[in-house]
Amino acid sequence: MAKTPSWQRKEGKSPSGGLNAKGRASLKAAGHDIKAPQPEGGPRKKSFCARSAGQMKMWPKAAKDPNSRLRLARKKWKC
Repeated sequence: MAKTPSWQRKEGKSPSGGLNAKGRASLKAAGHDIKAPQPEGGPRKKSFCARSAGQMKMWPKAAKDPNSRLRLARKKWKC
């Protein structure tokens, strides 16, 4: 039985939100172009914050939960 990639499991996710290095490496091996968070600013931060704001509207239950992956990722990116 094949294991799921680490970016889909707990070992590839960062407790503070987003993916850790192992999770990013497994996603990159699957053919995705993923980079570490850019909380200091720039076009990637602006784009991520705009996209995740839309997700907050789509999933209000996750938006209210302070420990949801969405809220943790937004906090890590300083949105």
